[in-house]
Amino acid sequence: MFISIEGADGVGKTTQAKLLAEALSHQGYRVACFRDPGSTALGEALRELVLRRAEIPVGAMAEMLLYMAARAQLVEEAIRPALAQGSIVICDRYLLSNVAYQGYGCGLDIGRLWEIGQFITGGLLPELTIVLDLPEEMAALRRKSESDRIESRNEEFHRRIRYGFLTEASKNPDNIVVVDARPPIPEVHKQILTLIKSRLARANQLSP
Repeated sequence: MFISIEGADGVGKTTQAKLLAEALSHQGYRVACFRDPGSTALGEALRELVLRRAEIPVGAMAEMLLYMAARAQLVEEAIRPALAQGSIVICDRYLLSNVAYQGYGCGLDIGRLWEIGQFITGGLLPELTIVLDLPEEMAALRRKSESDRIESRNEEFHRRIRYGFLTEASKNPDNIVVVDARPPIPEVHKQILTLIKSRLARANQLSP
């Protein structure tokens, strides 16, 4: 099973991805957890470039392509092999982030972003995408004091991102599920774990 954890900066994706991986591992599942961009040598180098090298100008189109390149390597080098070994794959961000950030946030064509993403991943999309949602004012308070290139963009940009995630979820509610990230971390984790168990049971990987 391939799961992605999505949402705007500050909603707690990385924390929840790690908690989910730990919980499933403790229950005996083989689990592989990755971050996008990242988790490969190329991905980490591109992550550093696009997020930390603020002195290097990067336009919206180039930014999108850098993320796509990192994802292509991640799929080939890590995600497909893990799935082939029978692992549950959990990815901290995936293609939906490009759609939200460079599409809704920066104004690139939404349909074309999905097409490019499908091409570079060979059509590999998560069976379940969890979008953690917070009002923008709360997400802003949770962000790190030292923001990266993306996090430091203005409030209107982050509002468009949130709108993008929610809009895409409304288009595909069976595969993109919105989870309220306002409750305490353990409560959000419990809700996500319950959701995953239900999906695993439906896929005959776990007894109901």
